[in-house]
Amino acid sequence: MPIIVFQHSDISTPGRLGLTLRDHGLALDIRRLDKVSGAVPNDLDDVDGLIILGGPMNVTDIASLAWMQAEAEYIKRCHEAQLPVIGICLGAQLIAHALGGTVAPKATPEVGFRATSITIPGQTETILAGIAWNSQQFFACEQEITALPQGSTLLASSKSTKNAAYKVGLRTFGFIYHFECDRPGVDAILNSSAGLASKIGLNTTDLASQVDQAYPGFARLSDRLCLNIAQTCFPLQRRMRA
Repeated sequence: MPIIVFQHSDISTPGRLGLTLRDHGLALDIRRLDKVSGAVPNDLDDVDGLIILGGPMNVTDIASLAWMQAEAEYIKRCHEAQLPVIGICLGAQLIAHALGGTVAPKATPEVGFRATSITIPGQTETILAGIAWNSQQFFACEQEITALPQGSTLLASSKSTKNAAYKVGLRTFGFIYHFECDRPGVDAILNSSAGLASKIGLNTTDLASQVDQAYPGFARLSDRLCLNIAQTCFPLQRRMRA
């Protein structure tokens, strides 16, 4: 059974998460919602889970984007069916919106690597096993989740993004930071986010220095998180029974 992947731009790809899932024998069905009309599936038949990636659009524009409305409805259906649901950046915001949370513009955009801390509940969350409680994570966002869905557990926060990672129910997770990015992915997102970076006084030299310093440690922890997702959300026993 495939994992449905909602992709919203050329540069926000499954990255290292996609490679890890494929290495574990999982098939990905990538849907380009921003380019292909009707790309949201009609049902949950033969669906092993859902991944929602980032993108340049905003959740606050959903009223004018019919495909995003359909996407939010599908997210809710997958969550209610207790399928694994993983959202990254825009994807995490869409999960929050679909499940009753609130998304709004940030007072200040967050771009680049930021110190991020795992909460006490996050320290005992299986999906974060082996992840340093304090680490540098990669952000590129101008909107934020101001209220998590009811029943959520906050897993991680940065100084300017309180709801940086969270869990809802059994298998639904949202991550505002881009743990899926390999080095080319980080560079591509930073290049596309130059306008946001300038709003907070960062230039290309500042960003390049951040990446050089933070990327090696970030990559190790991101690989571990991807492995945890593959092993805990999509375990071998589940695939063998399918």
